[in-house]
Amino acid sequence: MDHFTYRGGILHAEDVPLPAIAEAVGTPVYVYSRATLERHARVFREALSALDNPQIAFAVKANPNLAVLKVLQKQGFGADVVSGGELTRALAAGMAPGKIVFSGVGKTHAELLQALEAGIGQFNLESEEEGYELSLLAQRHGHRAACALRVNPDVDARTHDKISTGKRENKFGVPLDRAADIYAALADEAGLEMRGIAVHIGSQLASLEPLEDAFGRVGALIGQLRKRGCAVTHADLGGGLGVPYKAGEVLPTPAEYGAMVARVTRDWNVALTFEPGRVIAGNAGVLLTRVIRSKRSAGGPPFVIVDAAMNDLARPALYGAWHDFDAVEPSGELAPAHIVGPICETGDTFAMDRMCDTLAPGDLAVFRTAGAYGATMASSYNSRGFVAEVLVDGDQFAVVADRIPADAIMGAERVPEWLA
Repeated sequence: MDHFTYRGGILHAEDVPLPAIAEAVGTPVYVYSRATLERHARVFREALSALDNPQIAFAVKANPNLAVLKVLQKQGFGADVVSGGELTRALAAGMAPGKIVFSGVGKTHAELLQALEAGIGQFNLESEEEGYELSLLAQRHGHRAACALRVNPDVDARTHDKISTGKRENKFGVPLDRAADIYAALADEAGLEMRGIAVHIGSQLASLEPLEDAFGRVGALIGQLRKRGCAVTHADLGGGLGVPYKAGEVLPTPAEYGAMVARVTRDWNVALTFEPGRVIAGNAGVLLTRVIRSKRSAGGPPFVIVDAAMNDLARPALYGAWHDFDAVEPSGELAPAHIVGPICETGDTFAMDRMCDTLAPGDLAVFRTAGAYGATMASSYNSRGFVAEVLVDGDQFAVVADRIPADAIMGAERVPEWLA
């Protein structure tokens, strides 16, 4: 459920008509709903109610906007971060350091030290080598780092190859068959407090079976480690639960996910951490765009050219991803169209042969389910600026990320004197 609904024939974000935002802020613009973010946070937490005090760490990479993070901080969420920049954002949003988990295969020396000094709750180690480096760094600076070892369970998440992270050939985690030996070795390191296992097999999962398979393998590993005398008090089960991008699409619910987790982990005797991202933020945002013009095609549907582009919303170009495309003030007259942006790339295509409302130049439309992996993946390709972001709260809205024009980006560049 989201809070983007039609009232009087006009699409609203909560109680704000989207044309009012377009008039005030311009287009394209990301629009987020606070009520939807809060509802999804509550639903996810309620789905885990059978568990003993689970920790929920929002995957900041899904939507790092400070206002979005603040909404979730007020819901008691921590953060799953994968860079020093995301760590800085999580702390700036007021998230408690002890509720921050640092994941990612390429944490630099500087990022490890930044996280140690911040006193974060847990490092998810992605390799044996990272563990040894962190141990030396922690000892040198008078710290002891709480850590989980991320394992690669070699489970196919049955999602897009670009967002699958738990197969043997993926770069994440350590091989399951070596995990026990690596964990035991790192547990002897003076700078580390090895306390658990972490796993994350991919994003936008449409079935619970791969997750249950992976969790079963983690449970078996926990048993092996305890038999070897290793302490295991925590398990980080990652995220990955999918959201419906197409109207009418049915995916596993958080409640179904929570019931599966409770059943699979009932004998683990560990504190559980979860890293939801898309399932919290995805349907809480839309990308509001305006039609530039329509162009006749060679005998097929017209090209409807909008002012949003692949540099604003990259998922369709990267993954062939689907986003529902709806008119803000639909006429009810439907016709097929190719929905494209103005970027000088054939890949700047959002939809082909999409049945949608007939749109004229100047009309407004939205790409739905754009609250996750939208603005965060934007670029300035074709010397376009960065899109603005707006948060709606009831009948009020505020710009929570300024539009950054192309000349401001160019202002950070320099021509050396020997070229002047």
